[in-house]
Amino acid sequence: MTRKDPATPCPILIVEDDPAILELLEEELQEAGHATLGAASAEEAIATLSHTPVALVISDVRLPGMSGLALLEQLRAENSALGFIVITAFGTIDQAVEALKLGADDFLTKPLDLETVREAVYRVLEHRRLAERFRQNGPPGHFHGIIGESEPMQALFHDAARLAKSDAPILVLGESGTGKELLARAIHAESPRAENPFVAVNCASIPAELMESEFFGHVKGAFTGASDHRQGLFQSARGGSLFLDEIGEMLPGLQAKLLRALQEKTVRPVGGEREEPVDVRIIAATHRDLEQEIEAGQFRSDLFYRLETFSLRIPPLREREGDLERLIAALIDKHADAQEKPIESIEPAALQALLAYGYPGNVRELENAIMRAVTLADSGEIRHADLPERLREQAEASRRESGEALSDNLATGLSTQAATQASIQAWPRLEEVEDRYIRKVLEATGGNKRRTADILGIARRTLYRRLDDS
Repeated sequence: MTRKDPATPCPILIVEDDPAILELLEEELQEAGHATLGAASAEEAIATLSHTPVALVISDVRLPGMSGLALLEQLRAENSALGFIVITAFGTIDQAVEALKLGADDFLTKPLDLETVREAVYRVLEHRRLAERFRQNGPPGHFHGIIGESEPMQALFHDAARLAKSDAPILVLGESGTGKELLARAIHAESPRAENPFVAVNCASIPAELMESEFFGHVKGAFTGASDHRQGLFQSARGGSLFLDEIGEMLPGLQAKLLRALQEKTVRPVGGEREEPVDVRIIAATHRDLEQEIEAGQFRSDLFYRLETFSLRIPPLREREGDLERLIAALIDKHADAQEKPIESIEPAALQALLAYGYPGNVRELENAIMRAVTLADSGEIRHADLPERLREQAEASRRESGEALSDNLATGLSTQAATQASIQAWPRLEEVEDRYIRKVLEATGGNKRRTADILGIARRTLYRRLDDS
């Protein structure tokens, strides 16, 4: 039975001047689940493409008028994302090379094997789909530019993508520097509201006396200095998303009005007499413990429960096993590109310090450290001296304490064992001591073989061999 390929949002355009082959290809691809269009010449194909988007072009090389390769070259100049497969009965190596140089995704020769055609179509469409996803979201392990291959981040991306489809308010929780606004923007980009405004405001940065006017707007003459009617943040975000960062800093009186706006989907400008309808999706964020704020009388419980129905917690960097190295690499590339500096490498000691540091400020602190290092790098390599002093000092202290503690523990263990043995022959062999020490270091680093090898002062290849042998 013919496999049904995933349906494409746009049809496949087949350019073939032989009616029998055109009909055969259309039937075969339609049976595989694709919509198709046909054209007998390159000129007809160009006319079709001028008003109809397609997912893929399959074109013969020999056509009346413009050739298939000329069609490929023109279309590639106009749309590099369009898939293109070349077919011909007169295939040569030179022709195949020319087609691939011009940007063809595949090159097939007649007589066509229909299974090969279907596989080529599937492969090209899948490649283009993944390429488009990469452009939108970054490489695999990203969510609209947020890097995270660790299990906690993948779970977060999954939940955020599901919640993005609804209009319900979302509460984003997390320590300072974890990227709460980035996640809010990603949710907006993933949502049906993506084409409408995303408005972000830090509640802690607005003076108390201006908060209500900033959020709901005001009418002319509402207060001294209100010389014109002014829209608030709710009106500015109409149809889109309003991100309220540090919502725990919002005044209790304004919290009540926010709750009413969420429930009634209306706001009243300061000094106004009528409610104005607003269509806004609220995404709020805080690093505070709002339940403690409720107990202290600083945050309304009814607003909390309204927001907390759908909450997302961004894990701190220390809980994101395996993400740190990818973040370091991505941030170096980002800031090297921004500063137009050719950073080719990172000194091993600098990388070790970056990996060993605890990052209480999370990804924001990591990015600031990388930006500083890239700025100071003057030889195409990030050096240990380019890193912030506190990072270098803490990483060195952590490494030293870890090594000293392990040595003390090992010495204590050996002394205790020696005291209980009848003779010196009961002491373990040197190789056994080394193996135990290696295992201890590996355990202390949480199984991170790169850090273990750095602490031990051996090559990772040597470490792998010792682990395999023990």
